[in-house]
Amino acid sequence: MPQIVIHDVSENHAGNIIISLASLPDFLRKPILKKRMEEFYTMNLPDRQEIINNALAAGHTIPFPNFSKLFSTWLDILATISEEKRKIMFSTYLSEITKNPQKLVPFNLDGILEIFLSMEKPKQDAIMSTIKGIVLGLSDEDKKRLFLVMPQSAKARLGI
Repeated sequence: MPQIVIHDVSENHAGNIIISLASLPDFLRKPILKKRMEEFYTMNLPDRQEIINNALAAGHTIPFPNFSKLFSTWLDILATISEEKRKIMFSTYLSEITKNPQKLVPFNLDGILEIFLSMEKPKQDAIMSTIKGIVLGLSDEDKKRLFLVMPQSAKARLGI
């Protein structure tokens, strides 16, 4: 049985869950993450924003090999749910990132893009379509903030 280590991220309960999920084996991580994600969609906007901010605060503290497994699982789940739910998730993330683009700086964005590119093409297409639609709908100011931290390779992949 894997040991679940919960790090204290100053009352960052969502962050603690994320750190714990990252260390779980696939067969446990995916159903737990899927259940947590379903809970996310039942929350009000301020609670969603808090969850996203906590995830952004905790994500870069996870060793990249564990983070990559967690991120891959997260993307896999997102690629198989409804467009509406994907849009809610990515809109919330992009909203928080455009308010505070510096939150992305500590992340290995090239590594994250590589994880995305390792997915099956239909799953990539579903996720790219959602993200592209959200980004194109952002204000010019929000796009500018987002593009400051977004790798050129990601912009090129999205065609923006």
